[in-house]
Amino acid sequence: QVQLVESGGGLVEAGGSLRLSCAASGGTFSSYAMGWFRQAPGKEREFVAAVSGSGANSDYANSVKGRFTISRDNAKNTVYLQMNSLKAEDTAIYYCARSRYRSAVQGQLAYDYWGQGTQVTVSS
Repeated sequence: QVQLVESGGGLVEAGGSLRLSCAASGGTFSSYAMGWFRQAPGKEREFVAAVSGSGANSDYANSVKGRFTISRDNAKNTVYLQMNSLKAEDTAIYYCARSRYRSAVQGQLAYDYWGQGTQVTVSS
């Protein structure tokens, strides 16, 4: 059974930075793309970033391009989301998820395992 555990969320001022981590257990970590999604209060969950199984390719939502960086360490079974220049509109619960595929994809239906989420709050 695959388990995903996020950490690193918290309260930060606008313009600040946070790094989220997602530790995976079970399954062959490097065989699958990983993604980050977020859900703000009253909104639907949305795609943030994804990285391929090898870590060579990544994809980002337009709203975070140039500010967020996704990476992974397959030796540690961990995926990261470095978030810089944070804005109030980045406030949300952030979820990591494991894809069914090796390539980075945006669609939520491509992901079959999800973490419990970590809260990120950006004060303006």
